[in-house]
Amino acid sequence: MTLTFDALREAMRDNYEQPEGAARNARAERLLAEAERIGEPLAVIEALGHQLQVYNYSSEKAKMFVPFARLLRMWDENPADFDAYETHSLHWVFKWVSSGMLDQPHIPLASIEKWLGEMEHRYRLAGHSERAVRQGEFRVARHVGDMERAARAYAAWLAADRDRMADCHACELHTQGLWRAELGEDDKALETWAPVLDGEHTCAHEPHAVLASSLLPLLRLGRAEQARANHLRGYRLVRPMESMRGSAALHIEFCALTGNEARGLEILAERPAYFTDSGDPDSHADFLAVTALLMDRLVALGHGEQSVPGPAGSSWTARELGVHARVEALAIARRFDERNGTGRVSEVVRKRMDARPFLDRLPLGVRASAPVPLRAPARVPDPAVVSRDPLAEARRLSRERRPEAREAWAALGRAVDAGEVTLDALARAELADHRAMSLEEGPEGSVRLFLAAAEGYEAVGDPGKAAAARARAAYALWMDEKPEEALAAVAEPIARLRALFEDGGATPRQVSGALLLRARMLRTAEAVGEVLEFAEAYGEEGDGGSSATDRVAEAESLLGDLAARDGDLPEAITRYQRSAELFLAAGTPWYAAEPEADIAGIAQHLGDEATAERAARAALEHGAAHAPAAGQARLRLRLAEVLGGTGRFGEAAEHALEAAHWADEAGESRGLGTYARHLLGGWLLRDGRTAEAAAVLEAVLPDLSVEDHGDGMVVQTLWWLGDCLTELGEPRSAAEQWLRAAELAKEWPEQRDHAMLANLAAQALMRAELKPQAAAAYERAGELWRELGDTTAYVRTVRVRAWIAGPESGGVELMDAAAEACGEDAAERADTYRQTAELIAGAEGAGERELRAALPYARRAAAAFAEAGPDFGDGRAAAELLVGWLHLDLGDGSAAADAARGVLAEYPDEDAPRHVEAADLLKRAAA
Repeated sequence: MTLTFDALREAMRDNYEQPEGAARNARAERLLAEAERIGEPLAVIEALGHQLQVYNYSSEKAKMFVPFARLLRMWDENPADFDAYETHSLHWVFKWVSSGMLDQPHIPLASIEKWLGEMEHRYRLAGHSERAVRQGEFRVARHVGDMERAARAYAAWLAADRDRMADCHACELHTQGLWRAELGEDDKALETWAPVLDGEHTCAHEPHAVLASSLLPLLRLGRAEQARANHLRGYRLVRPMESMRGSAALHIEFCALTGNEARGLEILAERPAYFTDSGDPDSHADFLAVTALLMDRLVALGHGEQSVPGPAGSSWTARELGVHARVEALAIARRFDERNGTGRVSEVVRKRMDARPFLDRLPLGVRASAPVPLRAPARVPDPAVVSRDPLAEARRLSRERRPEAREAWAALGRAVDAGEVTLDALARAELADHRAMSLEEGPEGSVRLFLAAAEGYEAVGDPGKAAAARARAAYALWMDEKPEEALAAVAEPIARLRALFEDGGATPRQVSGALLLRARMLRTAEAVGEVLEFAEAYGEEGDGGSSATDRVAEAESLLGDLAARDGDLPEAITRYQRSAELFLAAGTPWYAAEPEADIAGIAQHLGDEATAERAARAALEHGAAHAPAAGQARLRLRLAEVLGGTGRFGEAAEHALEAAHWADEAGESRGLGTYARHLLGGWLLRDGRTAEAAAVLEAVLPDLSVEDHGDGMVVQTLWWLGDCLTELGEPRSAAEQWLRAAELAKEWPEQRDHAMLANLAAQALMRAELKPQAAAAYERAGELWRELGDTTAYVRTVRVRAWIAGPESGGVELMDAAAEACGEDAAERADTYRQTAELIAGAEGAGERELRAALPYARRAAAAFAEAGPDFGDGRAAAELLVGWLHLDLGDGSAAADAARGVLAEYPDEDAPRHVEAADLLKRAAA
């Protein structure tokens, strides 16, 4: 059945709102066939224009030349068939066609110059400025590398008047900034782009493209943090738009040059068709060039045999895809250069593929989950390390109690396993001991290794070390959730160590260490007291390797744990503080970081912000240089929590960002990393960096689950994301997040959050113009508010439902119900009456009957505002004026004048808004 012209227009509007791509293009082709069946020239013209639009904003740009040629022929045959809008559109798309030809290497340069001349001729005939023509000439000259002509055309472009044919401000500034960057003036490029980046000038594809183009100039200027922010903000905009392959390529390039190869792979995998879509060879070459760059980075990092996403129909390693992409990119560049008679395009592509990284790492705040996880590269021994005595180094670090000792023993173990180092019996026992301490084989494996170490120590005649290893084996049993067996097992080595100590065969450190392990199992003050009694009596004996002084610090920290468990938080802080002071006095500040972090957490809970911040900063200062990746993450998270709690969201976000990075490094992306990114998103939102926050929170959601993180964290993330999306003008998506959060919150004992989320979702649905869904959401929120006893909130939801329904579909009845629900709240009742009057009188086609029906409600509003008291005088005046205007519309000038005079008496100041409105009403009534 043939569509009507109106239905065709509606279908084209609907199609344009669909995602860019082949499906939208195919529907545009079907709609052209429908237009031809209608038989009106204007229908065909509009359908051809629609085709041009969707082709231009897709990967099938090469298709737009045919509909344009047909449109131009129709114009030349009978311009009267074109209305004013289509006449404008025909001249507008000349720019698309000329620049689109430039992107197609099979179109000769002479033909492009001819079309540019044709555009200039037709613009002159139509009375348009030459601004768009000179911009087109600039593009041609810049593309072929004729820098002198490009400079002349650029100057002429800027000198020409802006008229209706000029590109929008945002698009013009984008191209102007690109030219500045190409000339090596990155700072001037960013100045040019500032109005777009700041939101002063925008369009359907800006600031999307400018954000992408700004990435490398920012990196070259050393402004990596801004580049990170623009990547997060920009890729989120580019991601759903098929036509922005060139901008997506810039984001991949940014990732490859900042140590974010996994993130680059993630982007690469999202649109497999980008590898093969040939409708826009220019952006195809861009995409292949950055693919080659990214693959070369992976090869250089030892991931050459890693499986990676590539063109469909084959599996690819990074090495294979890198070669393929390089060959294909250069082949496309060669076609351009053959057309242009220069080598410029190939030169640009080669330079791009051979770029060197700006940074080894730039944390982004989003977890980079490569489609296939990146395997660790094969370890290449460092000759400098191998040539050293790794055993002596490991022993020295252990003697000094440095955190680096763990990695030193691990390195020694790798060297032994590789046959690079041979150990004697004592060293083998030590290595087993330290492997057990690393827990790399789990508690059960550690028990086995500790016992093997003990046997080795016995064999070389060191019973003290043997007994200490057996005590550690007992503690490993406790970690393996075998408490009774563990306590039984630790008794014998403690007794053995005490006896050896009396005879000089064990050190104070060995004895106190075993006692401390038992105290950790028992977790009683008495057990800790035994450690302190022994350590304080003998802790200073021996050299640094045998002294038990730091055992006192450990015991004090354990007493802090016990006090915190029992709810004595001031005592816990005192014990942790004592522990930290002892570690610092012992010259081991890295161990002070843990009790300091505990102080920060407790102080924050107690509302002592100053102590919390001081302790969190001290913990980071003392631990950052020595903590493993997971420890780094925890220390930075603690400070991020404290700073966020005091409203310093910018600095809090910085530490949360670092925490997320270190959590990823530690392999804890889904646990610790997810929490860090959750906080990062929230602090970015609070810091006003909404687009960055949205990108981070959207990336967090797939990793969040109620089972692993709790419903509170999931709800808070969804709530924050809804706030972001509202701020970004995406109300429908915001409503989706808030409704998801509301579903989780409905199971909570306290229902205020549930009600608030339902209310927020309803508001967002209204902003999205989804009125039936909004009405249902408001009804749900209203019931919750009523159950909570919040009458004001309930009444307001009912009023909104009334406005949605309208006066003819139950709106007045809903308003009446709202007024009744107000009870003794005269002000809220007054506002309900006022809105009822406005609802009835403002209905489409309202006449005398509606105006008379509205009048009593306006009078009730004035009376209720008077009842509410003097604080609501302005509301009463507004209601009185509403009464007057209704009388005036009903033709009763005398009553209208009386209402106006009453308000004038209340507001004698001539500059007061109510006085001005009343005077206007009086004047109209008199007329």
